[in-house]
Amino acid sequence: MPMPRGQEVARPTLLRATEEEDRALLDTLLASGSVRERHDRIDEQLAELVRCLCPHDALAGRRLERAVAEFTDGAELSHYGIWAWYPWSGRLVHVLPREEFRRVRTDRNRGKIAVAEQQRLLARRIGVVGLSVGNSAALTCAMEGVAGSFRLADFDTLGLSNLNRLRAGVHDLGLPKTVLCARQMYEIDPYLDIELWDDGLTEDTVDAFFGAADRPLDLVIEECDTPWVKTATREHARRHGVPVLMDTNDRGLLDVERFDLEPDRPLFHGRGGDLTAEEVRRLAPADALAYLLRICDESRLSPAMKDALGLIGHTLSSWPQLASGVMLGGALVTDAARRILLGAPVPSGRYYADLEELVGPIDAERVLSGAAR
Repeated sequence: MPMPRGQEVARPTLLRATEEEDRALLDTLLASGSVRERHDRIDEQLAELVRCLCPHDALAGRRLERAVAEFTDGAELSHYGIWAWYPWSGRLVHVLPREEFRRVRTDRNRGKIAVAEQQRLLARRIGVVGLSVGNSAALTCAMEGVAGSFRLADFDTLGLSNLNRLRAGVHDLGLPKTVLCARQMYEIDPYLDIELWDDGLTEDTVDAFFGAADRPLDLVIEECDTPWVKTATREHARRHGVPVLMDTNDRGLLDVERFDLEPDRPLFHGRGGDLTAEEVRRLAPADALAYLLRICDESRLSPAMKDALGLIGHTLSSWPQLASGVMLGGALVTDAARRILLGAPVPSGRYYADLEELVGPIDAERVLSGAAR
């Protein structure tokens, strides 16, 4: 079992100390000097586990120790569970076995997500296309346990201007956004199954992204800027009967297209007209921008976004996006994904969680006058 190395490694190596081959690899790894931090809190995780399984019993002290010993059947704790090796950070982390790990990690979901529902969610597979805004959605889904398998697609690398809205650091600059997102997700749950599509979606790969019959996607989150990809993703989602969610990072807009329930539903709620992805690919730049504005419903954009449109390429380099809007979008998409995957009624449509309406608009003149004082 080779140890992965290199800047773009995105998956941890899982080692079981009860297996002779894995023990030898652990010994080799520890002797190599590659381990910057050996993090072992398995005793605390086991204590949390038995408390989760016995919430009616306030276990503490000797009673807690006996409960842990009984649960592990007296096994040596250093051999219990798995050791996750994260080569990009040099951390070797001791965690519970998969089912027990997930039982504890999602324990505070109980009361809002039942145990059986959580198990159903973790058996699902989500595709995320576009990992700037999509990074927040993917991470929030991973944190909440909405899906246990993911496909991440993006052709871009992390740039400094991305750090106004992506949870990353300056040491991540230049890293493929797929790798960045996968690493962050694996640090939440080392048992996830994540496939990376580092070239984004192309004409040759988009159908494969939706998967073979034995590994289909259950839901797609689309968060890219390229008109062809947005359209092609929906064409294939409709063909495969996969629901599509999108957050536009403006006015808290959540877009829902239930191609799983409506196989003949027009793309973008009909706002794109009858244009196919191939026709969209051939659009001139000005026509492609007009198409984007049409499918996003330009009339309902926020005043700030409308003002920004005429400034792009003059005083603005690209679309304005804020971390607060991106994080809100990740929450909205995750909540909708959970509802859909559990069979709750979530009709196709566009839904707004617009803080400008709910809280009130910012009075720019008043803010500026206050700053001047």
